[in-house]
Amino acid sequence: MRFRHPDGTTVHLAYCTNVHPAETLDGVLAQLRDHCEPVRRRLGRDRLGVGLWLARDAARALDTDPSALRGLRTALDRRGLEVVTLNGFPYEGFGAEEVKYRVYKPDWADAERLEHTTALARVLAGLLPDDVTEGTISTLPLGWRTAWNDARAATAHSALRTLAERLDALEELTGRSVRVGLEPEPGCIVETTADALAPLTAVGHPRIGVCVDTCHLATSFEDPHTALDALAEARVPVVKSQLSAALHAEHPRLPAVREVLTAFDEPRFLHQTRTLTATGLHGTDDLGEALVGTALPDTGPWRAHFHVPLHAAPAAPLTSTLPVLQAALTRLVGGPHPLTRHLEVETYTWQALPPELRPRARAQLADGIAAELALARDLLTDLGLKELP
Repeated sequence: MRFRHPDGTTVHLAYCTNVHPAETLDGVLAQLRDHCEPVRRRLGRDRLGVGLWLARDAARALDTDPSALRGLRTALDRRGLEVVTLNGFPYEGFGAEEVKYRVYKPDWADAERLEHTTALARVLAGLLPDDVTEGTISTLPLGWRTAWNDARAATAHSALRTLAERLDALEELTGRSVRVGLEPEPGCIVETTADALAPLTAVGHPRIGVCVDTCHLATSFEDPHTALDALAEARVPVVKSQLSAALHAEHPRLPAVREVLTAFDEPRFLHQTRTLTATGLHGTDDLGEALVGTALPDTGPWRAHFHVPLHAAPAAPLTSTLPVLQAALTRLVGGPHPLTRHLEVETYTWQALPPELRPRARAQLADGIAAELALARDLLTDLGLKELP
């Protein structure tokens, strides 16, 4: 979906296909047919943006076989879909029964992360619509915090500088500009937008910036305006933003609240949980750890890294952090000029929701994704953006 900002620029809205994980190119093509096109039809649009997640095998197939890349581009066009952004965070296995810490490998101290992201950039340059010259890719925020040291940090920073040089060369070759954004996430080396300032200043290249995920922002209790103002002051670009909402428990000390939270403690994804006290931010690596004993202070609200559907906040006594998303979006695109032109709804946890909240059929999932995009569309038009055909 495309929108015209009051300053005349085009803002793109997509949804991320990591909700339909597939490891192969055939699986990606099936996603377009079985999921993405039905979502587009529900929205009554002739064209819908999708943020593709391409696992290692799919990315390699597209990068090494020009005919495969042309075939994917043709399939997108035929189904009324377009791609301006990729989710390059998960490498493989995102559809496994247990993902947890595996999603952070390989990290940016591993040469394979550089090669994979370079391949994604080449693929994206070949998928961009004819009238679009800039693409974006989100990637993991350097790595998980454990086993990280100065040597690994130096290797990661060097890899990002090499990536920037390759992206420069790609634009010279294709005329297409691709930028990459580190996506701050709780528990990682770059947990917050503030944590991104030092490494990105060290890299010092405008093609490497930040992907602001509003669920992660909220989970770490960051104020959107403060965070985005600090990025602007440091001249760190917001490459893209993922529109998502975290799980919020206002009174986690109450047994009834903990009982409801237990239903969201599931085995597939990591749900980092945080609370903010007078002594600072406290957290656990997973929701289950927070629910056991006194691992996490419970005198104030808890927020868990669980991407809940934007349009359907969980029932009381829980809520979502949709207000944080709204505040971030106001700052991102509500001003005289947009801070980013690529927005992506990223609720990948539909099938990890408590059983009674999960879609029971493919059609219900398409209904839910379409409803999320419709909500995001309304937020954008309320900010003065005009939806384009």
